[in-house]
Amino acid sequence: MSTARDFWVSAGHGLLTRGPDGRHQVTEAFLRAYLDRPEIRPPEEACAAERALHAALLDNPRKAVGEADLAKLADPDARENYEVFLPFRDLLAESASLEAAYRRLVTDPPGPIPQLFLDHLVHAILRGVLDGVDNPLQARAGELFFRTQRVTIQDGQIMLGDAETVERLATTGGFGDLGRLLKESNAPMRDVDMDVLGEETAGAYWDRSDRFDTVLDLTFARPGLDAFCRVMEKWIAHFFQLESRIHPVQSIRDERWVWHTGLDADSTALLNTLYRGEEASEDMLARLLSLFRLEIKEEAAVIERVRGRPIYLGLSMTPDNLVRMKPQNLLVNLPLTAD
Repeated sequence: MSTARDFWVSAGHGLLTRGPDGRHQVTEAFLRAYLDRPEIRPPEEACAAERALHAALLDNPRKAVGEADLAKLADPDARENYEVFLPFRDLLAESASLEAAYRRLVTDPPGPIPQLFLDHLVHAILRGVLDGVDNPLQARAGELFFRTQRVTIQDGQIMLGDAETVERLATTGGFGDLGRLLKESNAPMRDVDMDVLGEETAGAYWDRSDRFDTVLDLTFARPGLDAFCRVMEKWIAHFFQLESRIHPVQSIRDERWVWHTGLDADSTALLNTLYRGEEASEDMLARLLSLFRLEIKEEAAVIERVRGRPIYLGLSMTPDNLVRMKPQNLLVNLPLTAD
């Protein structure tokens, strides 16, 4: 394996500071980065009021903005974008840490929050959680936390590629707008393969981490699945300061099964069905990618009826072969005491 390297520069981790407790502190530079997004950055045809508002926020990203300020914007789409962004900005600015803001957003959001914003917070937080990691497979496995994956199953092997990248390559053949034009004209194009990361080749991940163009082998007993387990352990430890152990299992044979948590909507539905003793459909079972057994070392942190018992986790794909992990389920759906 390679030594620790920088990765995920697009997360904006370099714009954050760390407090004594290891939590990420929101900075003005981090808030300004959102103002440079195409949804907020004024286009060439923007009115004077929109340009003035954007300039004022660049100067002071925490500036209060009222309804009267938004009413001056000529473009209704611009007003709508600010109406979505500003409550999110306010929550970040008021929170003690990025972690606290994320917990609030997944438990008591101030209003509708685009999934894009949630994914970016996970991206930034997880980059800090994995800071100094020397295992590129763990970094690649971490992408499941904030980017939708496209699943390919062949000869029993479970391969995950970034869904957006797979779609882009399928559309353009890797040649951007030129490739799109060639495809629309039915011109012959070479296939573009995404590299599968293995123990021998995983070091190549560091230099291309922000391209999200590698494939993770999530097959049972393979290093990629083990890496995913280690990232989940680090995520739990970062938020709760709890040591845990997670390992894959091929089935749940437990007459005293007391707690489970799906890592996505589909696995949650499947585990709920099995827990109730009902028969799951063949389709639901076929879409299950992996089961996990989670054990929390500090039993006093677990509610009484679950102490000494494992917590089962599941990961499934959707009917259209996508994995949309919900990392918040590892924070809000564990049987932990209030303390």
